[in-house]
Amino acid sequence: MINIVIFGAPGAGKGTQAQLLAEKYDFLHISTGEMLRQEVALGTPLGQRAKAIMDRGDLVGDDIVAGLLARAISLRSTLPSPDADLDPIDIERKGMPHRPEGCIIDGYPRTVQQAQTLEFLFRKLDRKIDCVVAIDVPRDELVRRIHERAAISNRSDDNEDVIRHRIEEYDLKTQPVLDYYRVSGLLVSVDGSGEIAETNTRIVNLINRRLGL
Repeated sequence: MINIVIFGAPGAGKGTQAQLLAEKYDFLHISTGEMLRQEVALGTPLGQRAKAIMDRGDLVGDDIVAGLLARAISLRSTLPSPDADLDPIDIERKGMPHRPEGCIIDGYPRTVQQAQTLEFLFRKLDRKIDCVVAIDVPRDELVRRIHERAAISNRSDDNEDVIRHRIEEYDLKTQPVLDYYRVSGLLVSVDGSGEIAETNTRIVNLINRRLGL
């Protein structure tokens, strides 16, 4: 099974690219940000805790995010085998991919400690991270994209002050994760300043060369 982490600053487009890659390779897309927003929308106790943190632009605590991630990864380990007598439509209705050969993770890890937690979770399932894709986008372009997204999404965590704080948090806490994965030999970087399709082609070419797909 192939497991890929998509890495990038707020506004880099990692969520969009992760979804495109999941569709192309038929992998499960695990977005910690989306899982958190779902919890907030449902008004769960966890969602209420997370909302206050997200509205400030701070990183949600490791205990919350790691719990959601462990649940998502563990779900994959219990999916039916390809030989199981189960209609693919029934599987899709339950929100499970019909060919669970890998996963794409975006929004996690954001700290070195989270990177180590992710490795621990994978080891428990006898799996590993195969590749970490870092999407590089200039700062001015990141700010422009987030402003544009805020105008159409009305997300409470996309106002001017929160945008600046999130980027500062990224520089302070998340950039060291790049060094962590660079030392491990897992990191590949791609220029993400172009159009979505253009960036996606670059990423696909990198992954195919890297993993021999």
